[in-house]
Amino acid sequence: MLGGSPTHTLSLSLSLSPHNTNPFTNSIPSSLIYINLPPTPTPTFAQFNAALLNFHSIDMALSELALPISSIIILIFLAYKLYQRLRFKLPPGPRPWPIVGNLYDIKPVRFRCYAEWAEAYGPIISVWTGSTLNVIVSSSELAREVLKEHDQKLADRHRSRSAAKFSKDGQDLIWADYGPHYVKVRKVCTLELFSPKRIEALRPIREDEVTAMVESIFKHCTNPENNGKSLLVKKYLGAVAFNNITRLAFGKRFVNSEDVIDEQGLEFKAIVANGLKLGASLAMAEHIPWLRWMFPLEEEAFAKHGARRDRLTRAIMEEHTQARNKSGGAKQHFVDALLTLQDKYDLSEDTIIGLLWDMITAGMDTTAITVEWTMAELIKNPRVQQKAQEELDRVIGFERVMTETDFSNLPYLQCVAKEGMRLHPPTPLMLPHRANANVQIGGYDIPKGSNVHVNVWAVARDPEVWKNPYEFRPERFLEEDVDMKGHDFRLLPFGAGRRVCPGAQLGINLVTSMLGHLLHHFSWTPAEGAKPEEIDMSENPGLVTYMRTPLQAVPTPRLPSHLYKRVAADM
Repeated sequence: MLGGSPTHTLSLSLSLSPHNTNPFTNSIPSSLIYINLPPTPTPTFAQFNAALLNFHSIDMALSELALPISSIIILIFLAYKLYQRLRFKLPPGPRPWPIVGNLYDIKPVRFRCYAEWAEAYGPIISVWTGSTLNVIVSSSELAREVLKEHDQKLADRHRSRSAAKFSKDGQDLIWADYGPHYVKVRKVCTLELFSPKRIEALRPIREDEVTAMVESIFKHCTNPENNGKSLLVKKYLGAVAFNNITRLAFGKRFVNSEDVIDEQGLEFKAIVANGLKLGASLAMAEHIPWLRWMFPLEEEAFAKHGARRDRLTRAIMEEHTQARNKSGGAKQHFVDALLTLQDKYDLSEDTIIGLLWDMITAGMDTTAITVEWTMAELIKNPRVQQKAQEELDRVIGFERVMTETDFSNLPYLQCVAKEGMRLHPPTPLMLPHRANANVQIGGYDIPKGSNVHVNVWAVARDPEVWKNPYEFRPERFLEEDVDMKGHDFRLLPFGAGRRVCPGAQLGINLVTSMLGHLLHHFSWTPAEGAKPEEIDMSENPGLVTYMRTPLQAVPTPRLPSHLYKRVAADM
């Protein structure tokens, strides 16, 4: 006793919060242990000291429990994975590490890494990203099994947390699971947005943007200060892709004739860049879901990004609604088409916004990437470049410019475009197809919930089905007509089956048009001081295959100067 105060019992209470306890170890942080003292009277020194000793004993006991509990969780996880391996005959592959799987074995350029593993283990392999099984197929026969024979069981889509946020849990097309919503939205795309009639109606926009590119390149190479100097090819191709997709989707050209981008265009580009940044920021937490507490998702950042994207899109949609009400008719742009079809197909606002951004995501970079790679191959192979130009000179001549109506008379040009897509598919790994049931591929078990990827890059370079697969030789498609819209499983730049790209023909037309104009209007040589064989043909890591070293080349005009004017279209 102190000062004759009576003795009182000291009580300890533990406050456990399900939101603050560690979900991996179930240990209780010491900050959550409170000493509840009676309001009166003040305890003695001896009582207080005893309480502290008791407190430290409890804290030490709980800390000592943390390691055994975490070990038990790891053992349970490993036991489950062992059970899964014993229960199923999984495809072979590199030995996974506990917890992280093969995450630290995968090289930055994933499709090349998977192709190397396929050489060691066979054309179907297992790759573990954390706790998720990914099955990679690298042959046309197995691609047929995945995309045709077992298509329905492999038609769902794995959504990362970023994809789930951006797509509002699959309210669009790309990230939707296979089901009534997907079937409805795909019908809208196939019958309405990408119908032959609409693609033809939007042709003036494509030809406008391609001829604007030609005019810009001509201004560069005829400027006395640039005589004989190379230019960054990607810059001009990117402008075509950007302006074309924004005009098709939104009916807006954000860049004026002086190449000045307006306020909405700046916001649009900022949203695209921010989306890529957010998507790239998620790494370990995507692959090991039960460790997400260690990598907290920036919910606020994703929410702000989604709101920003939706705000811009709604403003553009409102502009089109007002214009349509004023004029009494709709234009051919996708936003007008979707707003007009909203009631007919019962499309929510989220689905309309999702579809518009699906088109932007799928079409923004892929076209420019394909053309840049193909131009690099044409500069490395002057024989092919000259042969394509001879065909253009013979069919088009020197007194007019090419249009899409000329394609049927330019078979070699079409083969050049096809060979470019074979050797350098813009998306070398198909987006994951998630198994909605247990299925067998190539004699191996694919458990429900697994992801299946087709290595499009490896399939298109398979020496079992392609003669001299690493050679850029467009003539191979004159010798044998190979479909590239999902019917021939040797060539799959647009996928196949239920999830084949509905805008394939639109992409083919734009790539062929860009290549035709670049070859008809200019001859192309390597940058000053460089040799064709010195062009860097390696890829940058990522979902799409940018050239690691952007192509620099010297264009030389080959037509009369009056044919370098932009053919503007007011649409």
